[in-house]
Amino acid sequence: MFTGIIESVGEIVAVAEEEGGRTLVIAADVAGELVPGQSVAVDGACLTVRALGGGTFSVQAGASTLERTLAARYGAGRAVNLERAVKAGDRLDGHLVQGHVDGLATLLERRVRGATTFLEFALPEDVLATTIPHGSIALNGVSLTVNGLRGGARCEVAIIPYTWEHTNFPTLEPGDPVNVEADLIGRYVRRFVEAGGPLPGRFGRTHAT
Repeated sequence: MFTGIIESVGEIVAVAEEEGGRTLVIAADVAGELVPGQSVAVDGACLTVRALGGGTFSVQAGASTLERTLAARYGAGRAVNLERAVKAGDRLDGHLVQGHVDGLATLLERRVRGATTFLEFALPEDVLATTIPHGSIALNGVSLTVNGLRGGARCEVAIIPYTWEHTNFPTLEPGDPVNVEADLIGRYVRRFVEAGGPLPGRFGRTHAT
């Protein structure tokens, strides 16, 4: 489990193609604090640390990860957002992020107003279905508040200077894809409603009487 608060921006330094997957070697200042077997969110995708060495760590992206995330597109020199798994008892400064990427969103527009950068993305339909104004969304692993929704599955987020300076957002150009994870609560509410379950409180009974 993660919070969407990026700890470090790392760099892909090597990629090795393997049967059914790819191994990514990432240079990062948090590498010295990792151990094999730990989970790390790479642009929001939960991956397992395989090996360490010389300020780098390696992870393997399997077939399903390559299908749903940016991992299939990474090459040497790519900047990636990194977050280690949250510890029980830590402050939850962002929102609950599983590291289970739903798919790719596409940056449509970038606007600057004062010190704030506004980014507008096209969302996959299943993510849009669980996204609400002022709700949460994770883009490249960054916990963000939905600033607004527009027609055509367009979602706007506002990036404050600190977030802009401490993530890989400055590398994005219109047309670029990003990993997107829908709000965890929204996912379960949608599944519950689709399954025909009763809503709590005045909308339906939650237990037998």
